[in-house]
Amino acid sequence: MKLNKNIILYMALFGAAAAAGSCSDYLDKEVDLTLQADVVFGDYDMTRGFLANCYTYLPDAFGDFADPNSRMCKDCMTDNAVSFWRGYTQTVMDDAYNASNHWYATTFWASRTAGIRACNQFIKNANPAVVGNAERSGDDNHLYDRFIAEARVLRAILTFDMVTWFGDVPIIGDDEAGVPIVLTPSDALPPRTAAADVLQWVADECEKYKNDLPFRYTNEQENWGRINGAAAYALKSRALLYKASPLYNPQGDASRWTEAAKAAVDFINANNACWNPYRLYTTADNNVLENYYDCFITNPVHNNEYILSRSVWKGQTYIEDYNTPCGFTGRRSAVGYMNPSQNLVDAYETIAGLPIDKDPTYDEQNPYANRDPRLEQTIIHHRTHWGVGDEARDVNVNNDDGEVGVDYARGNGGTCTGYYLKKYTTNIPWDGTVTGTDKACPIFRYTEILLNAAEAYNEAGQTGEAYKYVNQVRARVGMPDYKDMDQATLRERIQNERRIELCFEDHRYFDVRRWKLFDQTQNRDRASESSLPRYKQLRTIYGVSIRENTGTTFNYGVNEKFPYYTFNSPKNYFVPIPFTEIQKTGYTQTPGWEM
Repeated sequence: MKLNKNIILYMALFGAAAAAGSCSDYLDKEVDLTLQADVVFGDYDMTRGFLANCYTYLPDAFGDFADPNSRMCKDCMTDNAVSFWRGYTQTVMDDAYNASNHWYATTFWASRTAGIRACNQFIKNANPAVVGNAERSGDDNHLYDRFIAEARVLRAILTFDMVTWFGDVPIIGDDEAGVPIVLTPSDALPPRTAAADVLQWVADECEKYKNDLPFRYTNEQENWGRINGAAAYALKSRALLYKASPLYNPQGDASRWTEAAKAAVDFINANNACWNPYRLYTTADNNVLENYYDCFITNPVHNNEYILSRSVWKGQTYIEDYNTPCGFTGRRSAVGYMNPSQNLVDAYETIAGLPIDKDPTYDEQNPYANRDPRLEQTIIHHRTHWGVGDEARDVNVNNDDGEVGVDYARGNGGTCTGYYLKKYTTNIPWDGTVTGTDKACPIFRYTEILLNAAEAYNEAGQTGEAYKYVNQVRARVGMPDYKDMDQATLRERIQNERRIELCFEDHRYFDVRRWKLFDQTQNRDRASESSLPRYKQLRTIYGVSIRENTGTTFNYGVNEKFPYYTFNSPKNYFVPIPFTEIQKTGYTQTPGWEM
């Protein structure tokens, strides 16, 4: 099909980029999309601006904080957290939506297909004579080839995003002649392709174009946020890991795990050869009590652990406003919408490297002592010291009769689990002297590559190889090495390591599904899992109630606001294809979502 000259009809661009901002000069340059296609692609700056607009479709785990219908991240659709307020995430937990009325089944589908369409327009119309493709030293070597590779990997990321939400989806790639498919919004999409085949297509796209990109840009001040070769390697690693997982690999083909392990190690080898390798973030003095928290707070932009992020939230206070305990007020008021669950808190091992139910020294009435240092660096709990200067004090979520703590609840917020989110949350004064902080949430982080390698090697039967990757992640926070485990035990520990290391980065929702944990005998319903430790339960979301009238006691139970997770199999492994798309294309609806 030929490209309609009026580009704007096909570019359903969203305002997230304008709200978030970007530190890259490259990505700040956008183009007037009302111009004719031959005008846009006949000009270097406009061509570059068109590609910059394609980047606005990248996923961003922070985007939900700025959404007035949410104000919480997607871990609130898992056993990791709930929110004081009901948003669209709660309809997922309740299975209370359908193919016509839910954000993920309508806006999300539309935004991803629009982004893919924009990438295809760029790939099809960018002109090498305008962009230039000369051999040069530095980042601008074969610039046209690199621009095309950026757009193709962007398209692959958006396609990967679609398959993880919707399952079988169309591949809107190139036609038989190798020309990108550009459809109008009213055109029917191609037929859906099996999810595993889509994941392989994503991996193949990365393999084809990764070498047309610098593995890492030498001028990251100018090029931060742009797709590089490392992002292509990372996406291939994630796509093949998913393809090997039970949800996408029901036949249990073990060779897929071997391929996934190789993809992760290919990244590691290429990274080791890079002029400035990605690596685990540590403070200057390698303080295991600060390394993890500081990774997301201190210079989260030019951070050697971050491979790719959507954008920089420059000078925003969303994260602080919606995560800080509700008792901190001043010229602004904290509300603390995000409430980590007791399930997640219990998932952190003791400092001896044991699950809490396996360590006889663990005391549930002194629950935060002698735990994995990441607990204190991720979660704000009762008596966490917080605040700046005169505002500094211990957090108080006491919930005893007549003695409700200042951080337990207010009319516009509070905690329903006894916890708040510390990760990403900068400790700033509330007197107005700090007007905002810069934040960036990673799409790909080096830690994930190490965990991908560990999981894939273990599932491929090479447990000995798995240890060296997962133990690097643990060493960063001073946790003891794993060793001498059978495959099943190490599988459980690696899954737990992903949970706590990657929490609140939009991984948990997809991980529990690709592992098909809800179909395990012990988790098929609430009654079956009720005898399990809280950290192993998926369907009941727990919290803690602190009583201090007659000595401090910790009372654990179902959280008081959103207690249960409703999951129906196979329905809830994916969200439904939008009903309007079903009507237009004649697609068969995803199993369980038939109307």
